[in-house]
Amino acid sequence: QVQLVESGGGLVQAGGSLRLSCAASGSIWRINVMGWYRQAAGKQRELVADITDGGSTNYADSVKGRFTISRDDAKNTGYLQMNSLKPEDTAVYYCHANLWKSTSMVTRVLGDYWGQGTQVTVSS
Repeated sequence: QVQLVESGGGLVQAGGSLRLSCAASGSIWRINVMGWYRQAAGKQRELVADITDGGSTNYADSVKGRFTISRDDAKNTGYLQMNSLKPEDTAVYYCHANLWKSTSMVTRVLGDYWGQGTQVTVSS
């Protein structure tokens, strides 16, 4: 089985910083894309940022210049550095990975996996 576990959420004042981590474990052969999504109360889940295995990044306009996504493939771990946080960044943040899972010595299956979410609350 593949599991994604987020950590690093919490309560911070506006203007502060947090760093989220997403550790992937299990029979992982290769992670194609790692991303972070968020869902605020009463709103739909939205993409915050993602990063490909080639290092290409993509950010929501609302976080450009403030958030930085990165990954450490040796550890199967992704990160989201969040600076200059605003109250509107308050949400549950979810890690997502599109990855190849090894099902045997020679077979692999491509799939999408999600973490359980971590709460980020920014006070004004």
